[in-house]
Amino acid sequence: MKILITGGSSFTGYWFIKELAAAGHEVFATFTKSSADQYDDLRARRIKESIKHCTPVWSCAFGDEAFLKLIKREKGWDLLCHHAAFVQGYKSIDFDVMAAVEANTHHLKDVLTQMVDVECDKVLLTGSVFEQDEGMGEQPLRAFSPYGLSKGLTAEIFRFWCRQLGVKLARFVIPNPVGPYEEKRFTAYLINNWLNDKTPAVNTPDYVRDNIHVSLLAKTYRQFAEEIAAGTNRPQINPCGYIESQGAFARRLATEMKTRLSKPCELELARQTVFDEPRIRVNFDQPDIAALGFDERDAWDQMAKFYLHSQAK
Repeated sequence: MKILITGGSSFTGYWFIKELAAAGHEVFATFTKSSADQYDDLRARRIKESIKHCTPVWSCAFGDEAFLKLIKREKGWDLLCHHAAFVQGYKSIDFDVMAAVEANTHHLKDVLTQMVDVECDKVLLTGSVFEQDEGMGEQPLRAFSPYGLSKGLTAEIFRFWCRQLGVKLARFVIPNPVGPYEEKRFTAYLINNWLNDKTPAVNTPDYVRDNIHVSLLAKTYRQFAEEIAAGTNRPQINPCGYIESQGAFARRLATEMKTRLSKPCELELARQTVFDEPRIRVNFDQPDIAALGFDERDAWDQMAKFYLHSQAK
């Protein structure tokens, strides 16, 4: 396939590009800045790896003039994968929902019209289990945050215009991916503490979440993208990983990392009394690990190797 994907600088975006290319697909990835050197730290490292597997298109954001020209210039597209999302301040209650929706859907009608004009009528949109009405768990399935709300609204706008213009829309809904090149979140916090001979505290051990190896997530994404291009009628997939409490997942991670890091990997599980978020929010589609060729042991090895190498640098 010939695939146009946005969001290649993100943690999951890098893995999706790598997996699609490894399967023999021709991948064009857009980046909003003028070169890899314009990005910082972990994002720069991801991009420098991503561009080994794709044709990078610099200074190009979803829906802008450069993006529309790219669609028309290249042609022969089999699939548009819109993985990018506005994330500035995504953890804040003051996250700008409307600015995010505008960026995520910028000139969407023009983008879809242009794609149809070059005979591509298939779009794969990335979603989040933390949107309103996604996944399964405590009812009602409310948005976790203003960021989650923006993702849900983005999906609704895509649904409207895809129906209007005769474009087939599919959605790939992500839970909590973990692995090499991850942002400095829960898993990175735990492992970096262990590497520095500290005992990390898990302050919200009772939340039930859905953590998935990013390599398994990427293989599932590639498989679903291929199904869409082949004409499947499946409109959405919600791949799941380890569905368990955050305390249980932390213990699982400690067990896997103990020998790989040569550290005791101890934990301190707090007594959780505050539940600002839903206690349970998870996905429900179990990936076919055997068919995808996923090696769980290798995935843990890759994670340990990444953090050991990062510490050495």
